[in-house]
Amino acid sequence: MLLEAERICVSYGKVSAIRDITIRVPEGKIVTIIGGNGAGKTTTLRALSGMVPLKSGEIRFLGKRIDGLSADKIVAHGIAHVPEGRRIFPNMTVEENLRTGAFLRRDHAAVEKDLADVFARFPRLKERRGQRAQTMSGGEQQMLAIGRALMSDPRVLLMDEPSMGLAPVIVEEIAQIIEEINARGLSVVLVEQNAELALELADMAYVLETGNMALEGPAHELHDNEHVRAAYLGL
Repeated sequence: MLLEAERICVSYGKVSAIRDITIRVPEGKIVTIIGGNGAGKTTTLRALSGMVPLKSGEIRFLGKRIDGLSADKIVAHGIAHVPEGRRIFPNMTVEENLRTGAFLRRDHAAVEKDLADVFARFPRLKERRGQRAQTMSGGEQQMLAIGRALMSDPRVLLMDEPSMGLAPVIVEEIAQIIEEINARGLSVVLVEQNAELALELADMAYVLETGNMALEGPAHELHDNEHVRAAYLGL
């Protein structure tokens, strides 16, 4: 298994955010986590990327424990995080933002190759490489956030609400980007409020409710689950 979280718990002070969550991410697959607001989806991703400490449980990458490592060391292991709200550097240019994604790398030739690959995948970013990030549209900023994560040369991409606040046509474009990234062999963990989109893209799915694991299984099976259809798909 590429990445696995085993019975992880996270608390903020005395408030329990997630309890005994187990998630497995196979090589080359898309795994989605769906649930309502406050279900613990973002906290789960932040735990996987080392941004919040575990109260208990274990996280393993390629069989080795990584819980307790700092976020930068987890990036160095091959896990990149595209955070909710994009969190780009607004006063930096597009190219400067992208290069921050490679700040841990010392293989300069490979970094330049990956920068060229990002520009090839996102032509609009290439057109705007010298433009300040804050002047771009929401969809362009989301592409920039994804491109910045790809610059770390990850094996797993954690994506938190990539469709949030975007027009439907841009959401479709982001979905295609996720599929293309995955087709190249990159595993994806997708947290997405748009459950219909998430279940269409994913191989495996987990449903969180108030910090607990409610359901898990193949995405197509959960799409047909009566509870999921009523609670998250509006069917």
